Amino acid sequence: MTTRIEDRFRALAKEGRPALVTFVMAGDPDHETALSIVRALPAAGADIIELGMPFSDPMADGKAIQKAGLRALQAGESLRKTLALVRAFRETDTTTPIILMGYFNPIYIYGVEPFVEAALEAGVDGLIVVDLPPEMDDELCLPALSKGLNFIRLATPTTDDKRLPAVLKNTSGFVYYVSITGITGAAAPDAGKVSAAVGRIKRHTDLPVCVGFGVRSADQAREIGRAADGVVVGSAIVDVIEASLVDGRAGPGTVEAVAAIVRDLAAGVRSARLADA
Repeated sequence: MTTRIEDRFRALAKEGRPALVTFVMAGDPDHETALSIVRALPAAGADIIELGMPFSDPMADGKAIQKAGLRALQAGESLRKTLALVRAFRETDTTTPIILMGYFNPIYIYGVEPFVEAALEAGVDGLIVVDLPPEMDDELCLPALSKGLNFIRLATPTTDDKRLPAVLKNTSGFVYYVSITGITGAAAPDAGKVSAAVGRIKRHTDLPVCVGFGVRSADQAREIGRAADGVVVGSAIVDVIEASLVDGRAGPGTVEAVAAIVRDLAAGVRSARLADA
């Protein structure tokens, strides 16, 4: 049985285009607005949704996503509420893949087995847990895989050919290539270096390779999408949410502001392969 993530990449391969993978933080700026944003993403052009699990110590995240997580926590978001958000999303959308992205601590506190069961019941398709290396696969990766959740691993510019097989061993769904050395949103990726890195990873795996960290515009998404199977955008979207707030709370244009940038990014991604056709 295939997952929604695998089905989506198979469909996109037939279309001959990369995926647009959008990241937003669950509960940012509040639970109901976040749900409205997530519901608006597919129609705006998002192919896959990464949903951040708010955590107090997000060591891999840049300023924008750190602030988003803090807003969510201050608004009362929790892992249980995040799962409830996915459950509510699934009431109207049964096809768009949802990936939970974050850190192991909230999952550990919840309990690994109860979390995996609750995630599946809510309609989650995959997990990205950035602080669990392959050496800790027994903690969450293998239990998740055994139940049918994709476990997506990150490869970086410092992941050499010796380390890459360990990173890829239990990865499923797709490989997430971090295009820069550093935190999210810190710098713009170099399209030439990304293309070479994607080619190197593909020599080791048949999985799709998606590229994120630093992609902020439709032009960048287009360039990255010429080599990658998917383009991940997070900080740029989260920045739009912050800019739309009124006195720290959701403004009347918050959801539409997110939809507008996603439509722009989607246009860039969808034109990525046209020049090569």
